[in-house]
Amino acid sequence: MPATIDAVAAREALYTDGVTGKKGAFTREWAQDLSEDLAVLYREAVRTPNGALGRGPRRYYVEIHPERLRGFAAIATNPWITAVCEETLGPDYQLIEVGFDVPLPGAFDQPWHRDFPSPPESYEQRRLTSLAFNMTTVDVAEDMGPFEVAPGTQWEDGRTWDHGMFPPESEADRYTSIAERKLPEMGDCSARSALTIHRGTAHNSWRARPVLVIGVDAPGAGNAERHDLQFTEPAYGALPEEARAHLPARLVRKLEPIIQEHTIEGLVMGEP
Repeated sequence: MPATIDAVAAREALYTDGVTGKKGAFTREWAQDLSEDLAVLYREAVRTPNGALGRGPRRYYVEIHPERLRGFAAIATNPWITAVCEETLGPDYQLIEVGFDVPLPGAFDQPWHRDFPSPPESYEQRRLTSLAFNMTTVDVAEDMGPFEVAPGTQWEDGRTWDHGMFPPESEADRYTSIAERKLPEMGDCSARSALTIHRGTAHNSWRARPVLVIGVDAPGAGNAERHDLQFTEPAYGALPEEARAHLPARLVRKLEPIIQEHTIEGLVMGEP
């Protein structure tokens, strides 16, 4: 899809603030289906050894098979998502991760962090090589542990940080002073650099706040090594060609359990 004014503006926001978004990228009905699908997948994951990764006390991450989502084709062909990917990462971008975060009631503030160490292309050349798209399954309220980002921090070097992802505690006040709190609604979609410093905040609601995570790479970015994108041949073949072109999936006769490998050191504390 050719770059649009909207995609150009989104790219500028990603390069300036490290985050952008689109209100109503999907319908509320689509988001309700997503909510129902993630509820099923979460129940399966917590009953499976190593099926859910800890992201701190009362927080989990689950990587999933895309075809288990009724609305996956709508994600892979969404006009805003595809335009932002093409404009920011180039026409040969690859969708390499599908998963979801579940902050539960009682979750604490996370430490400020990024999702993986910055590559030289970013800390030396100021070029983004990957994006993370988030889609909420609920209308997020202030008491539901909203996501916070520290704009502009995607370019910080980070090579001396713990695991390349956790800034020193002495920087926490600085991030808090510039933080933006996000309150998306069902159907909204956000895009960010996974290098932008962020955190989930304390969750005081009775209701969980699941959010879908879609990871996208520019060619050669290398993040696919942390994931195992699988499709059965019929499900893959049923996708539109414009979706398959960006899915470097492993085709299988029967879906295999995903070995959850995208552990973020420093968040695995308290509950497993």
